[in-house]
Amino acid sequence: MSSGAIVYVVDDDLGVRKALSFLLVSAGLNVRLYESATAFLREVADPGRCCIVTDVRMPGIDGLEFIRRLNERGLNVPVIVMTGHADIPLAVEAMKAGAIDFLEKPFREDRFLEVVRFALVCDEKSVRRSQELLRTQARLQSLTQRERQVLDCLVAGKANKVIAHELNISIRTVEIHRSNVMAKMEARSLSELIRMALFIEATVGN
Repeated sequence: MSSGAIVYVVDDDLGVRKALSFLLVSAGLNVRLYESATAFLREVADPGRCCIVTDVRMPGIDGLEFIRRLNERGLNVPVIVMTGHADIPLAVEAMKAGAIDFLEKPFREDRFLEVVRFALVCDEKSVRRSQELLRTQARLQSLTQRERQVLDCLVAGKANKVIAHELNISIRTVEIHRSNVMAKMEARSLSELIRMALFIEATVGN
C-alpha cells in the first residue's frame, strides 16, 4: 500500500469527521476531511491514490449522487459508503453505482480500518493496471499495419503457414514480422504477447 495514499472522509457531521480522522491518523493513514460532497467536488480535481469514505445521506448531494458525479468526471476511485440500518437499500444502490463496500452504523473500528485498507489496496492495483495499459497501448501503436495484422492472427491462434497464406506473404516474412512484434511489444514469449493483446482487448475493446 502506498504511504502517500489519502483517505477522504466526506460527512456533514463534524463529530463523525473528527472521530474517523483520529482513528485513521492513529493507524498511520493520511486523511482529508470535507463537510459535503459539494465541497469535495469543488476543491479536489485530482484525488491521487486514495479512497473516499462518505455518508450515504447528506444534505445537497447524497452519497449515491456523489458517486455518480465522480463517475461523470472519470474519477474511478474506491468509495466506501456509511449507512444507517434504514438506508441499506440506498447503500446497495450506491454499490451498484460503483461503491466498493458499505458500512452499517455503528461499526467496529477494526472493521472500518479493514475496509479502508482493502479499498486503498484496490486503488493501488487499479493505478498499476492503468499504467500497464498505457505502456502496452503505446507499444501496440508502434506496430506497423502489417505487424498488427500478424499480431491479430497470432492472437487468433493461427500458425505461421496459415498467416502467410491469409496475408499473401512468405512464411519467412511472417517470421520477420513476428520477431519485430515481439521486440516492439517487449514480450519474452508468445504467451506473454498474447496476454498483452488480450489485456488491451478486455480493457478497452477493439
